[in-house]
Amino acid sequence: MPVKPPRPRLPSLNALRAFEAAARCESFVKAAEELGVTAGAVTQQIRQLEAWLGFPLFRRLAQGVVPTEAALSALPRLTRGFDTLAQAVQGLRDSDTGRAFSIAALPCIAQLWLSPRLADLQRNWPQLHVSISAMEEPPDPRRDPHDLAIFYREPGTIPGAVCLPDEDTILPVCSPGLASKIRLPGDLAGQTLLHDAVWRSDWARWLAFAGGAADVDAGRGPRFSLYSLALDAALSGSGVLMGRSSLIVGHLRDGRLVAPFATAMPLRERLTFTASTQGRPDSRQAEIAAWLAAST
Repeated sequence: MPVKPPRPRLPSLNALRAFEAAARCESFVKAAEELGVTAGAVTQQIRQLEAWLGFPLFRRLAQGVVPTEAALSALPRLTRGFDTLAQAVQGLRDSDTGRAFSIAALPCIAQLWLSPRLADLQRNWPQLHVSISAMEEPPDPRRDPHDLAIFYREPGTIPGAVCLPDEDTILPVCSPGLASKIRLPGDLAGQTLLHDAVWRSDWARWLAFAGGAADVDAGRGPRFSLYSLALDAALSGSGVLMGRSSLIVGHLRDGRLVAPFATAMPLRERLTFTASTQGRPDSRQAEIAAWLAAST
């Protein structure tokens, strides 16, 4: 009777995950952000792995860390291993016919664009259970499985993706009371400019596009880590926001926001729906993406 040799003893799976992320990112801090833990936790896990192995995996420098040759040699196989493990787990999830339809979206899209459409989405697909994850960057389908990703992308960059049909634009918006004080772009010099931290260059871009506002400091005014917070400040009359038409069109329609100028700067990117092809794709992906793209 054949006897299988026992599998070799392995170190902690968490320690291996911390090492793989840190070596791939070449940063304990970035690895911690990816794994959703503290940098101290990543440091501790890697120290435990180095103690288990009996040799260092990183060179600690004043500017950061650098993987050793041994670490770089093992990294591709570990990365493939974790990707394979993630795909196997996704296969288990896909075997559940009642699993949720998972959507990954930029936080502002999830809050301001997708959320108002969820009720209609549910009415069209009564049996659909939706799970939404807000992410700052498009997910890697090998590590963040999802059915649909909604982000701003340039049309044609991803085969099979569906974009909103209308061109997206940026233009200043504010409360009706504040709009009465603004006649020309130069009048913005006396107003508080509201900025989104990610799109902090939008004011400078629009001012250069519109012209006639050389005295306006495009960098002046508070910055918000969430676009929805900047929008709330604009709605309360606290300042003028550089609005993205796809996110603020509803507020313009109901009159809660006003565009003091008709000059809107077109953007190259549009709100785009990308279906995942990893694992066993949900058969409703294309239909739901098309419905969302056509919704107003």
